[in-house]
Amino acid sequence: MKFVDENTQVEACESAMGIHKVERNAELDDDGKPIRTGNVWTASAHIVTTVIGSGVLSLAWAVAQLGWIAGVATLLVFSGITLYTSSFLADCYRSPVTGRRNYTYKEIVKSNLGGTMYVACIVAQYGLLCGAIVGYTITASISMVAIEKSNCFHEMGHEAACRFSYNPYMIGIGILEIFLSQIPNFHKLSMLSVAAAVMSFGYSSIGIGLALARIISGKGEKTTLTGVEVGIGISAADKTWRMFRAFGDIAFAYTYSPVLVEIQDTLKASPPESKVMKRANVVAVATTTTFYLMCGCLGYAAFGNNAAGNMLTGFGFYEPFWLVDLANACIVLHLVGVYQVFAQPVFSAVESWAAGRWPKSDFVTKEYGIGGGKNKQHKCSINLLRLVWRSSFVMLATFLAMMMPFFNDFLALLGAIGYWPLAIYFPIQLHIMKTKLRTWTWSWIGLQLINSVSLVVAVAAACGSIQGVTESLEKYKPFEVHE
Repeated sequence: MKFVDENTQVEACESAMGIHKVERNAELDDDGKPIRTGNVWTASAHIVTTVIGSGVLSLAWAVAQLGWIAGVATLLVFSGITLYTSSFLADCYRSPVTGRRNYTYKEIVKSNLGGTMYVACIVAQYGLLCGAIVGYTITASISMVAIEKSNCFHEMGHEAACRFSYNPYMIGIGILEIFLSQIPNFHKLSMLSVAAAVMSFGYSSIGIGLALARIISGKGEKTTLTGVEVGIGISAADKTWRMFRAFGDIAFAYTYSPVLVEIQDTLKASPPESKVMKRANVVAVATTTTFYLMCGCLGYAAFGNNAAGNMLTGFGFYEPFWLVDLANACIVLHLVGVYQVFAQPVFSAVESWAAGRWPKSDFVTKEYGIGGGKNKQHKCSINLLRLVWRSSFVMLATFLAMMMPFFNDFLALLGAIGYWPLAIYFPIQLHIMKTKLRTWTWSWIGLQLINSVSLVVAVAAACGSIQGVTESLEKYKPFEVHE
């Protein structure tokens, strides 16, 4: 009892004098959770990792469908709107009354817009995240096959029948992601995101360099102000559907709103998270827009109206084969990282629900330490729910990817479904609610105009992508070897 009494007295004295208080809580944040260490550069890396993904490779094709005027204008408009509305989300991270943190996008919607919008947000957010994960599995396997085909063309000639299956590569990616998915949460992804961001700059730069070299050498193909022309092999209806799908591809290329709040939740409490996140948004969107314009415009100038759906796997470039291989390897490494950035909110949602539902279950809550040293402090741990649930999710995503390996049409559909509600509608509604913006003021009318036009574009892109997927499904037989 004497020992307990002494400790109680010491703690009382420390509390009264304010001594050692910071030291005792150095590992905890203002809400009792592990302290956050993120800054503007780690947040920018997360965003760049998310945004400069597989979508950048389809931009040359998208610009080819829209032409110089509409293509460049669409890229710039989506960039400006994304930056503008992302600031609305950043401002809603903390409650203006209590200062309480909203850890996820859906929590922001629930606390500000109510239960109905909360359900709609969950459907849109997790539908897009899950679809993107399937899309990244497809794209990574396409790049791995492209490496094998590049080597085959180099050895056998450009006319050789180099045909390989995507399936073994998808399975290999799935196995790797099962291991990486055991990373506990978003806060542990900083190094993976930085590495993935470096890879994205790497393959984007190689694509830009190869396109520029093709243009300088005089091999650039015909381009027009209005893009692909109606004529032999393409009808007016085909042209329209392609333009719609191009809008969807560009929308997908700018989609990071579903994980914006989760990224913001990694930032240190001081300076205020909203200010840091806005700076990160500016850095990341400016960087990605520059790369997008270079990839889209130079890719179109190099290949003209015949631009492939994937600039680095469509084999507009054959040589130097090793550089094409390096670019595709960078794509694979990047997508391995961005897979986890998109998957973490999905993982966390199920695990948080299970912890609330069964708080005393060892299967749900207990951590089993691995790799402890002499002092028995474990460097990592395994949770049974995390192991089973995340592994099952990755296996399901891999199976779906093997069932439908379509690139452009699938990206367009994801962009159409997710961009408008998550990047436009909810942020605008949150801003109106937060600022108590009066109806029919000029600001309100401007926001509603952005909302309405974006909805029309999203519906058009969805129609175009569904038409494209339908055409692909008519020709496709699952699990067969494909070009």
